[in-house]
Amino acid sequence: MRAGQPMQLPLGVKLRDEATFDNYYAGPNAAVLAALQTLADPQAVPAELCVYLWGTSGSGRSHLLQAACHRMAERGGLAMYLPLGELLDHGPALLEGMEEFDLLCLDELDTLAGREDWEEALFHLYNRIQQRQGRLLIAAAAAPRALAFQLPDLVSRLGWGLVFQLQVLDDEGKQQMLKLRAERRGLQLPDEVARYILSRGARGMNELFAALEQLDQASLQAQHRLTIPFVKRVMQW
Repeated sequence: MRAGQPMQLPLGVKLRDEATFDNYYAGPNAAVLAALQTLADPQAVPAELCVYLWGTSGSGRSHLLQAACHRMAERGGLAMYLPLGELLDHGPALLEGMEEFDLLCLDELDTLAGREDWEEALFHLYNRIQQRQGRLLIAAAAAPRALAFQLPDLVSRLGWGLVFQLQVLDDEGKQQMLKLRAERRGLQLPDEVARYILSRGARGMNELFAALEQLDQASLQAQHRLTIPFVKRVMQW
């Protein structure tokens, strides 16, 4: 492992380039963003060494975990991102040695609930990280006690640190997020066009970002700015 680079497992695990803190519109989740920026800075002293995020699909859980890995690497630390739902076939031995990282990000934790071998491995990993004063960032679909974990000691451990519920953005927040993403792409997205996209397309953030990706490519090819007629034609709305 080389300092300043997040290790990439030979498992097809890869961080998305666009998953950064700068590319995230916090809105009602400003306190979450502030806590994660501190957690992901090896020179900072976080209030808690374990942060647990939970929220519905599209609330930005995976984005924030990957952003934390990017930030830790940028600041010279070693970070690892594990989307557990994609890695179940590798077995709980996957978690061995993960306490060596400055920051470990475990996504989709709820997929381990009810799997006795995984729960035990996770419990021991948590203890090893705590002993080393390491940093742990966890994301799941629900709060610790709302998940179907069978190991009571594990449930209590998961609630020891900071626990945040990610708030879903309202329409104004989604509009601001779209404009931020467009700006990062070098696109000018007028307010009226952003509102039109929200009114006509799917309302989930992943679907909105996919629409923006399609519009970005079409705008580049046609050398045309984003207007309502252009968006309507490209998206066939």
